[in-house]
Amino acid sequence: MIWFSDIFHKFPRLSRISTLFLILLVVFPTVFSDGCAFSRHAPDQSARISSGYEPDQADSVSSESTDNDNQRTDSSSANAFDEFLLQLFRSEVAQNTINLHFSLSSPESYGITEVPISLGSISSQAANENRAALENTTAALKRFDREKLSKTRQLTYDILSDYLAMEQKGTDFSLYEEYLNPSSGTQAQLPVLYEEYRFSSEDDIKTYLKLLPLTGSYFDQIIAFEKQKAAAGLFMSDAICKSVIEQCSRFADDGDDHYLILTFNKKVDAFKDLSDEQKTAYKKQNEKIVKEVIFPAYTSLASSLTSLLGSGKNEKGLCYLKHGRDYYEYLVYENTGCADSIADIQTMIGQKRLSDLSEAAALTDSNPSLWKDAQKASLSYAEPASVLEQLKEQMQADFPKAPDVSYTVSPIEECMEDYLAPAYYITAPIDDYNANSIYINAKTDASTMRYFTTLAHEGFPGHLYQTIMSYQSGLPAIRSILNYPGYVEGWATYVEMMSYHYAGLREDAATLLALNQSALLSLYASTDIGIHYDGWSLADTIKFWNDYGISDPDTIAEIYRYIISEPANYLRYYVGYLQFLELKDYAKEIFGSDYNEISFHQAVLSIGPAPFQIVKDYLKDFYQK
Repeated sequence: MIWFSDIFHKFPRLSRISTLFLILLVVFPTVFSDGCAFSRHAPDQSARISSGYEPDQADSVSSESTDNDNQRTDSSSANAFDEFLLQLFRSEVAQNTINLHFSLSSPESYGITEVPISLGSISSQAANENRAALENTTAALKRFDREKLSKTRQLTYDILSDYLAMEQKGTDFSLYEEYLNPSSGTQAQLPVLYEEYRFSSEDDIKTYLKLLPLTGSYFDQIIAFEKQKAAAGLFMSDAICKSVIEQCSRFADDGDDHYLILTFNKKVDAFKDLSDEQKTAYKKQNEKIVKEVIFPAYTSLASSLTSLLGSGKNEKGLCYLKHGRDYYEYLVYENTGCADSIADIQTMIGQKRLSDLSEAAALTDSNPSLWKDAQKASLSYAEPASVLEQLKEQMQADFPKAPDVSYTVSPIEECMEDYLAPAYYITAPIDDYNANSIYINAKTDASTMRYFTTLAHEGFPGHLYQTIMSYQSGLPAIRSILNYPGYVEGWATYVEMMSYHYAGLREDAATLLALNQSALLSLYASTDIGIHYDGWSLADTIKFWNDYGISDPDTIAEIYRYIISEPANYLRYYVGYLQFLELKDYAKEIFGSDYNEISFHQAVLSIGPAPFQIVKDYLKDFYQK
């Protein structure tokens, strides 16, 4: 659901959790240490416009240049539809400066110029405008005769139709939205977005320094929204509120050494087209804004939240709120792209967990030392870029050849190591394949299997690979701002499980480690549904985890608190993963002896981020034997 002034699109988000839990899982001890994908997912497409036409040449595209099915279609309908998508993309991507900057390296090449600098709008008026815009866009889409469009355009039509319907449903739950979650809230992520703001030109620096001072007024809008939530009985619990307050209060602790100052200075120093005098002036301007605007904005936010303590009426899951189950059902679909009922999803998760644990038990029964041996598995220290190149090599038997694009692998700034996860990927702009960045936390133990599989999740064959493969498949630009985290995070989790077999381990050890990780993720996913849909208390949650051998009450309480604050987040990873497994089973069934891994992966990557039923419906059309 969107409360910014655009129809679709929030800021880029850190989409993987950074909380670390040490869990004892029956006979499977493990550390759950997710990396961090930093993106506009759904990726969140190429050096050319991703639909295959240049911004000023929409009318020249023929169906043959874009369609897998090679069928001729009504050219006027096709051209009008392409132009509609392009205009919609232009309108939406320019609604706030951060979205525009992270989406396009050269907005002017898309006809986007002189865009007001803005962080967007959060207000009742903006919500009403959003609802009206969704209705108008839906009406405009329905004016096109879907049957006259080519197969690839029908795919975009169906995905856009689904997305608009999903967002319209979300407008019914406007006040249920939360912008201040401890892990994924605006107060946590906006500074990281500022830190990662790329300076490709001096104009980027100037825009950035005009954007920063808007933080205070933007936070004022959030506080006004939180007061509306409080009046409606929908304000966050005191525990969550206190966590956000503490986060805000500590934000300025570093003072002169704050990362928004240090990283800005580093980026400006690296900029070759500026004189020393210009660099010094920009540094002073940024430091002044950080200290006189950003720090006070966080102090004010903490103070305002303190005044709202006691307003929250619910310390448990969403189902205890009026219409809370309905809201959770919406969240689950938004986060997973799976249209199954909550009961069916919970059953699916439980059955997979049982299967994984049974298979793991069979492996350890036949080889009692296997688990201890698998636990000891480690890697010789290697530079992360070397690990990624190893992954590119090892994945070739299962995936289409990785695109020849450049990427950078950099350490997270030392001043940010305590704030960020082991690794994260920053989604490339759709018009610059080579602006791929993966960041590694130097505190991460590079000899562990989790380090290896996290790099697989973020790089190859994970987020970086999926993003660029989708870009190269010729998706229209509008697809880059339709957010389907179930597909994106599901894909990264799916390939992460496969990556255990790329690490040079014995096959049975690799299988056991993957089964362990899957079973662990299933516990988090079941707990999410249990808390938010079935109404589990902390005691219920402790009992559930105790049944699987996890008995540390403090650890379980931390899990409970995190899931309370981030409903449906775990489901995007695990349910998305299970949906890819189901798609694979379906492909094996319908293609029989013509099935192979590379063709299957090429098909789902070419379809791109979408609801899983739509991916399934189009699989035959995109599968090339």
